[in-house]
Amino acid sequence: MIKLIRPLSGLLLCTTALMAPGLVHAQQSGAADTEVEEIVVRGKYIPEVMRETSEVTSIVTPEDLVRQGDDTAAQALTRLAGLSVVSGRFVYVRGLGERYSSALLNGSPLPSPEPLQRVVPLDLFPSNVLAGVNVQKSYSVNYPGEFGGGLIDLRTIDVPEEAFLAMGVSLGMNDETSLKQGFTYYGGDSDWLGVDDGTRELPALIRQGIETGKRIDSANFSSDQLTAMGRSFQNANINLLQSTNDVPINGSFDISGGESWTFDWGNIGFVAVGGYDSSWSTRRAVQQEGVVSLEGLAVLEDLRSNSTQNDIVINGLASVALELDNHTFKWTNFYVRNVTKEARSVEGESSRASNYIRDDSTAWYQRELIDTQLTGQHRFGDLEIDWRGSYARTERDVPYERQVRYRRVDDVYLHNPQSDANFIRFSELEDKATGFGVDLRYRLENPLIADFTVSGGYAWYDNERFADSRVFRFTMNSTPSIAFQMQRVDFLYSDFNIGPNGLILREVTGSEGAAAYEAALKTSAFYLQGEGEILPAVRATFGARYESGEQTVQAIDLFNPAAALTGNRIENDYLLPAGTVTWNFAEDQQLRFGASKTIARPQFREQAPQLYLDPESDRTFIGNPFLVDSELINLDARYEHYFDRGQFATLGVFYKDIDKSIESVVNESGSGLQQTFLNAPRAVLYGAEAEFKKFFEPGFDLGWMSGVRFLVAANYTYTKAEVKVDEGDLVFPITNNGMPAPAANFVIDGSRLQGQSEHLANVQLGLESADGATQATLLANYASERTTARGQSGAPDFVQDPGVLLDFTFRQKFSVRAQQFTFGLEARNLLGEEFDESQSRGGDVIKLNNYELGRSVSVSLSTRF
Repeated sequence: MIKLIRPLSGLLLCTTALMAPGLVHAQQSGAADTEVEEIVVRGKYIPEVMRETSEVTSIVTPEDLVRQGDDTAAQALTRLAGLSVVSGRFVYVRGLGERYSSALLNGSPLPSPEPLQRVVPLDLFPSNVLAGVNVQKSYSVNYPGEFGGGLIDLRTIDVPEEAFLAMGVSLGMNDETSLKQGFTYYGGDSDWLGVDDGTRELPALIRQGIETGKRIDSANFSSDQLTAMGRSFQNANINLLQSTNDVPINGSFDISGGESWTFDWGNIGFVAVGGYDSSWSTRRAVQQEGVVSLEGLAVLEDLRSNSTQNDIVINGLASVALELDNHTFKWTNFYVRNVTKEARSVEGESSRASNYIRDDSTAWYQRELIDTQLTGQHRFGDLEIDWRGSYARTERDVPYERQVRYRRVDDVYLHNPQSDANFIRFSELEDKATGFGVDLRYRLENPLIADFTVSGGYAWYDNERFADSRVFRFTMNSTPSIAFQMQRVDFLYSDFNIGPNGLILREVTGSEGAAAYEAALKTSAFYLQGEGEILPAVRATFGARYESGEQTVQAIDLFNPAAALTGNRIENDYLLPAGTVTWNFAEDQQLRFGASKTIARPQFREQAPQLYLDPESDRTFIGNPFLVDSELINLDARYEHYFDRGQFATLGVFYKDIDKSIESVVNESGSGLQQTFLNAPRAVLYGAEAEFKKFFEPGFDLGWMSGVRFLVAANYTYTKAEVKVDEGDLVFPITNNGMPAPAANFVIDGSRLQGQSEHLANVQLGLESADGATQATLLANYASERTTARGQSGAPDFVQDPGVLLDFTFRQKFSVRAQQFTFGLEARNLLGEEFDESQSRGGDVIKLNNYELGRSVSVSLSTRF
């Protein structure tokens, strides 16, 4: 009898083949009394998730989350090869923007509360709820077809095997913000909790006026009604910007606990996590606009922005799991509320306003995500069935977004309420996603392919979004006197001045594009895949996904819902093949080769013809309803060498061909620059990435540092991405009302693909004790400059230079009266890197948005019972 034990099945096939002639010879020479009962081949088995997966993958492990000390999933992902984060929220994989990536939570898709993105911002996910993150860089057909740079699967913490209770606190400061000058406004009594106490609710009289379906102005409402409505708005606590010399320090608190119980019939467990975080940031920015002038650029707008933000995050996760002999059920619920309270003042010379101006603004940006998931795993011998169902809802609520404009005359600031730059805006966005999927795997014994597994499945996804915006202004029947314009803002908008002979409320909703839109994406998909060893030491995975999708975006006239406004419907069926071959040519080394076809759909906001002012960039966006899907061809190859668990070296190359890539372009409008979108003819991206991670034991006595091991980790990614424009290529811009226009008028052939940094690099140098009591790590992250938007006709592109971010983290465990504690120290941006977005031409530089990020330091204390 010959019994094979195969820790590495490919190696054993090779070994068996080599030994077979010897066995035959022994039988022929008359050694009948010799029976080979067992052949044992011992390989070097390293239980590494990144190795065991069939695709090119990068992973953030729980140990990485602790070592790096990153607060959110977005921050943690910047440490991986080929990944960078834009605006602190959106992850770019291999230079491709967030529209080319997908984010999942435990395998289920998520909606987004962001107006400009359908992909959920990853700063919404605190690291305290995560057990790790998988980033799959080559496509497999069991995942949604929208895939370009990569697929990010966030994995929440699991139910514990034994009871625990843990808690921690932290305090932090930033040298540009903490205890220094900044702006604020009162708002409501519970703002510090990230919860509005009712101050920002839409006034009841305004709500009643909206319910009539009529525009709130003098054509539809009486003078008395408009007076009462105008007086119902909040005044001093919303309008009055205040200066403070002691912006608070940052602080956070989190608590978690879990328990499990074992019974004769199975196990049941529970885990819960909760957290609160409050952080402050002050940005003193230079914000300019430029125009082409001869061979260079001339400054059109030269403004200085001073803003202070208080970001408050409240999160909670609860999960319960039931484990039977061959069946597992898990129910996970996640909630996060992320609020930004901002006070801002922008002033400077404005050519458009023909004056020296100052805009004072207050805002409350509230984002919420609620997600519930139910999953099941079932084993019936060689048949495995996994299923999942999820419902998620995100909301973005921006009440009382207030801007007040002043002009400077003889060193005195005057406020004319009739200016179009003054407004009170209320906007809401709701995004819902429902999904269901089932996967079946069957191990099929056969004489041709070893360890052959056939898998297939079905996935259904329904994403719906509704967004609207209401905008109001106060006007007057005559030009206000200078004395009137010199009043303090809360006096000027007091009840005394609101009436027929003073300030009159007027709704201007929809005056700059559609005031509302609704959108939906429905997909239904089947896939079939086979995986097994097609040759000794060669494992292959091949499959295809059939995905049917329908996406609609429809603008809405709030005052005439039956009116036919611009809409868009994209309805396509795709057959998306994918394959990966892995050659395990040595006990700890392998080569991967992958190829696939995938798609990228336009994001809802990119199609909606509704104006939106992005508070991050201070730029106005409007969608293009004439966008279509992009199609991608993806090729990957990677060499992998594994030293031990969590220790490896890899070297990979990749290539992507994108048909009808979606690009952002900037146009001139009456009120300033306006950013929109179009399909470029084609884009090509290729590059290489290398990564190394290893622990080293010192070969000499370190005395008091005895038992310490050193960490050396580094990765580098080179990416080249270009837009291709040939003679005769056409685009369909919104400025041409969807009619074809020469592509060369909007996109320059050979220009860099948006969001792509040619060079990305990370370095981690650390030491840690064998018992894990001490841990210190120096982390450096570098991203070269990247294009953020195409310049207006004839102007250079907008370019951001992220630079080098250098961080240091330290962890030390200690005991007090038999209770163990962990002390933490984190120092961020030690080199003082700044945010820098600009345009350059002929030696002239326009600073589009430039401000100091500041250096930060925080200390933490945690314990576990």
